[in-house]
Amino acid sequence: MTGHGPAGAGRVRRAVRAALDRLPGDVAAAPPLVACSGGADSTALVLAVREAVEGPVHAAVVDHGLQDGSAERSAGLATLLRGLGVTATVHPVVVGAAGGPEAAARAARYAALRAARPTPSSPVLLGHTLDDQAETVLLGLGRGSGARSLSGMREWTEPWLRPLLGVRRADTVAACAVAGVAAWADPQNADPRFVRSRLRHEVLPLLEDVLGGGVAAALARTADQLHDDDAALSVAAARLLSAARVATDGERNAPAGGPGPGDSGDNGSPPGTAVTDPTGAAAGVGEALGTALDTGVLAAAEPAVRRRVLREWLAGAGARALTDAQLRAADDLVGAWRGQGGPAVGGGLVLTRARGRLVLRRRSRPRDRA
Repeated sequence: MTGHGPAGAGRVRRAVRAALDRLPGDVAAAPPLVACSGGADSTALVLAVREAVEGPVHAAVVDHGLQDGSAERSAGLATLLRGLGVTATVHPVVVGAAGGPEAAARAARYAALRAARPTPSSPVLLGHTLDDQAETVLLGLGRGSGARSLSGMREWTEPWLRPLLGVRRADTVAACAVAGVAAWADPQNADPRFVRSRLRHEVLPLLEDVLGGGVAAALARTADQLHDDDAALSVAAARLLSAARVATDGERNAPAGGPGPGDSGDNGSPPGTAVTDPTGAAAGVGEALGTALDTGVLAAAEPAVRRRVLREWLAGAGARALTDAQLRAADDLVGAWRGQGGPAVGGGLVLTRARGRLVLRRRSRPRDRA
């Protein structure tokens, strides 16, 4: 159970010290940068870092320019932080439209924070709390995401450090109150136009009421439990991807080591089925992109590992916003191959199977007819 006053402030300080102690040596030795919006979470984080770190502490105030008076408020926050002994700078950004307002603002903010690091090894500390983690997991559940999304935010993913993922939002409010620092209440955090705002103010309170409390902590525990599973799958997938890659065009054009059913020729079909693509490339698709994958190597792997490999490989080649249906159709070219054509995977790309290999091709534009 969270508490207020000195107890909450103490939990914030201990969490920050512990997270800093777990950093790799070169990162731990570099001056940290704290992202500060002026809200309770990031302000409490700045206060705790200033107390825990003997050397200089830097803070970045990102001005998204989305609210009236944001420039003045950002400048005032930087002045406040300097008064607390922190080197603070304001970083105005231009927020685009890609992915919606929340995603676009996040992309602009993270780019500015990366650029603001005092040294290339400096960690960027973010004020996400246990409550934010619960919202992330709940959002992933609602979207039908996989284990990677449900495992939530990591404490350390270079250069991002999130020391407060085990701390409740009430504790950061308490830490600011104990320090006598007034935290800013961003009106957008209560704006029902934003999904996270509705999760925070409508969905989670309802779940807490219906299930008798403890929902946020339970969702955060779910993320923690999935971290190790996700890490193990990632290691297995990296090994499988390395083993399955066919690295060069020359290798890709050479005879495959072990053709499966329907692989006697380019995209040939098993006996008794129609030949779908005797030319080696499905109609309407063009040049092969990047590396190919050996289906024989992939077929020997567990489906969960195989699908993770396919997701990483396709995304790395330019496929965007892969759906579960697309990913399973891609996997069927390995695990349920019957001579079928491959799926379009976004970004103008089509996945094909030829001579025991998966090859990603760019969709050709139709020729003008005379």
